[in-house]
Amino acid sequence: MNNKIQEIINHFDMLPHPEGGFYKETYRSSELCLNGTRNLKTVIYFLLRSEDVSHFHRIKSDEMWYYHSGSPLIVHSIDDQGIYKEQKVGINFSEGEIPQYLVPKNTIFGSTVLEKDSYSLVSCSVSPGFDFEDFELFKQSDLLEQFPLHHKIISKLTLP
Repeated sequence: MNNKIQEIINHFDMLPHPEGGFYKETYRSSELCLNGTRNLKTVIYFLLRSEDVSHFHRIKSDEMWYYHSGSPLIVHSIDDQGIYKEQKVGINFSEGEIPQYLVPKNTIFGSTVLEKDSYSLVSCSVSPGFDFEDFELFKQSDLLEQFPLHHKIISKLTLP
């Protein structure tokens, strides 16, 4: 499995992502929006290994996830009302998986790989386009204070 994962990372020339996992930007529109300050849309490949987590973070745009290969992925989210949700992104429909999933703007979210000794390869499109200026990575203390009910998943998907 490690060879397959390394092959994907090398093939797409992926880089480590600050939230965890690996990514490669594949598209950034030339069209601008928001008074000419933001690309209309961006797209990346995102690969997460079983031993990794995508740490809880938030962006200011909608993000659509598209499943490609490997294990299903679980997107964990906490909305602005403090409601926790998890959604499996994959193609086993009888297990509640869906092949694409929208994370609404300003939602706190992260992800994990469902199966051990595997990986998940997805694409993520962001509109208006992604900018690291809008990327907010959370520490445990930030979220535990706000959402103590969700301490178990917060401890798993945040850095101390």
